[in-house]
Amino acid sequence: MNRQFARQAQQLQARLAKAQEQLESTTVDASSGGGVVKVVITGKLKIQSISIDKDVVDPDDIEILEELILAAINEGLDKAQESAQQMMGAITGGLKLPGL
Repeated sequence: MNRQFARQAQQLQARLAKAQEQLESTTVDASSGGGVVKVVITGKLKIQSISIDKDVVDPDDIEILEELILAAINEGLDKAQESAQQMMGAITGGLKLPGL
């Protein structure tokens, strides 16, 4: 029985390692302000790119631009985390494993 458990643990580790690799190449897109601020975030929660429409840049009202950037980033992070949880949940069968 211990051998079978060890084999299953090794298989799970291999599937998790493959999922981690997939997360590195997975990206999500998010935007705010009707698309004037766009971000691309990887499955590893790294910001890959930010684009800002030049028409939204007003030196006299930087606060709006800051809010739009934060909104787009937060939306992207939420999407990336949800995607990662779905991917890992499919592998672990819904088990909540620490660090995943």
